[in-house]
Amino acid sequence: MFRIPVLLILYFALAHGLSAQSPGGGGKQPSTTGSTPTNPTNPRTPPNLPSTDTMPRSLFLSGKVMVDDGTLLTDSVIIQSICKGRIRTEGHTDSKGHFSFEINSLKESGSAEIQAIESSPTPFGRDQSEIGFGPNGLGFNRLQDYWRDCELRAELPGFTSQVVEMAGKLNNIGMTDVGTIVLHRMGQVQGFTISATSAGAPAKAKKEYEKGRELEKKEKWDPALASFQKAVEVYPEYAIAWFEMGRVQVQKGDLGAARQSFHQSLSADSKFVGPYQELAQLAVRDKQWQEVVDTTDAVLKLNPVNFPGDWLLNAAGNFYLQHLDAAEKSARRGLELDGQHQIPKLEYLLGAILAQKRDYTGALEHIRNYLRMAPHAADAETAQKQAEELERLSTKTTADK
Repeated sequence: MFRIPVLLILYFALAHGLSAQSPGGGGKQPSTTGSTPTNPTNPRTPPNLPSTDTMPRSLFLSGKVMVDDGTLLTDSVIIQSICKGRIRTEGHTDSKGHFSFEINSLKESGSAEIQAIESSPTPFGRDQSEIGFGPNGLGFNRLQDYWRDCELRAELPGFTSQVVEMAGKLNNIGMTDVGTIVLHRMGQVQGFTISATSAGAPAKAKKEYEKGRELEKKEKWDPALASFQKAVEVYPEYAIAWFEMGRVQVQKGDLGAARQSFHQSLSADSKFVGPYQELAQLAVRDKQWQEVVDTTDAVLKLNPVNFPGDWLLNAAGNFYLQHLDAAEKSARRGLELDGQHQIPKLEYLLGAILAQKRDYTGALEHIRNYLRMAPHAADAETAQKQAEELERLSTKTTADK
């Protein structure tokens, strides 16, 4: 019988970090340097060109993200750029929704057209703002020209983002405040990665929560746990503090206490999806497949559009319970949502499900998709052998008809 290894799903659940929060952004601040005279004795440096030290060397973009109804952000928001159709993650917001990031070369921006120019010799006499500065730069003007065609947006599950066009916003000093990016709630979504109860937290509880988050980032688990405990003592409805307490307890290996904290978080805010996701991962660790299904069902009922990873776990739970129709439905839904193919395991799992249903041709297609998307995965050799077996079974089935 063709079965997908339990460790495959377990590895995914632990490595993918469905509800992991990224630390806040806050890019570097530009440095100020003095002017350095050009060297007229250097034949490669024309005396009429300005010093590179008097020119901006990087673009610094900053701004803020907020929800249209004023809900406080308790989750870090991803900031993405869209340049010539290419989507790239540039940074994250801090705990108050602020972000900033630096771009100091077009290579960082992923512009393929730049490489040939950068590798060519610098023509004598070209304007310094064009030939660039440093070994990897093409110059501030070209950097600005590239980014004028770009847009910025925020990414947070359950919300759509206003898009900010960079044209007309960039200035010549290299520091640009793009303003506020507004998030709007999606109509078909009821659950979010930010908690509505945070708005009611008193100042003392917020202070302890923020202190705990900083300690958590530094992996100082015991003092972080103490701060979160103080926060919920002051404000027992502080769902996000209970949630972070549970995450710290997972790090400390106290899984029983972590489960209690996640359930306390859900008692405070039943539409906060993070605790469900953490409980699902704990259930995967214990191979409690019915609990995996029940918990991910709850997440996907609240938010069916933003979490392809939860569709994977739901499909895996149903697969191991031999609810193959439900498993196939969830895996296919996850693939529909995973437009950028960030979770190749969905292909692998769907292949295993179809093999169990004796659809060997369909199974082979999805296993091959997995191998194409993740050719260097740890289980690629096993998947290749399974593909070979599926090809044999598919050929035999066709011949027997």
